[in-house]
Amino acid sequence: MVKERADAPAGFFEAEAAGLRWLGEAETDGGARVVRVASVRPGRIELERIRESRPTPDDARRFGAALAVTHAAGADAFGAPPDGWDGPLFIGKRPLPVARESSWGRFYARDRVLPYLRTAVDAGSVTSAQLPVIQEAVDRVASGELDDDEPPARIHGDLWAGNLLWDARGGVLIDPAAHGGHRETDLAMLALFGAPHLDELTAGYDEARPLRAGWQERTPLHQLHPLAVHAAGHGPSYGRALTDAARATIAL
Repeated sequence: MVKERADAPAGFFEAEAAGLRWLGEAETDGGARVVRVASVRPGRIELERIRESRPTPDDARRFGAALAVTHAAGADAFGAPPDGWDGPLFIGKRPLPVARESSWGRFYARDRVLPYLRTAVDAGSVTSAQLPVIQEAVDRVASGELDDDEPPARIHGDLWAGNLLWDARGGVLIDPAAHGGHRETDLAMLALFGAPHLDELTAGYDEARPLRAGWQERTPLHQLHPLAVHAAGHGPSYGRALTDAARATIAL
């Protein structure tokens, strides 16, 4: 499978390849399978072709357990790029800030929500009535009040259902925005965009590496980032969803 983009910014596909390599390092320990990179150069990446099939509940459970192993491989800090990569990061076509934070909340608010919230406001996807609610939630996250003892995880970073393919061998990760983050963020994005057999997937994950109590209630907190990204480019429906997630975050 070949992806090309004539207007790709410097480092665009190279960042994707670096993220896939970094995530793939955990495979030898039982981590999630990652699509193989055949070649990469400016404006072009060639990937292994995945012959897709319909996943079973057992496939989803096994993938969840493998994803827990990938997350446990860790990262240097919250916001850290893949090891050995010093170029830019991207989520979709948008830049993704790099950071090296010890506080997840400070990093998440500043570098994963606010940049896209500003764009969403400018685009009219977030209204002046919605903004104070979202800002209150972001301020609470930034304060560190919702931080926990979780170390930086090695996360995919853009783990919606379309970036998790399935073939006869199970789940395969593609198209990451890989960085050091909170492991619940990947699970929240899978929930947001409807991964198949999600209950089995999360059960497999929780069996392999138990999640902290209350993780389901924190799902909207971890959806602030993908909802802000989508509000920045996909219209007011995501602004409304972002506002709802902000209210749920304030209520935690």
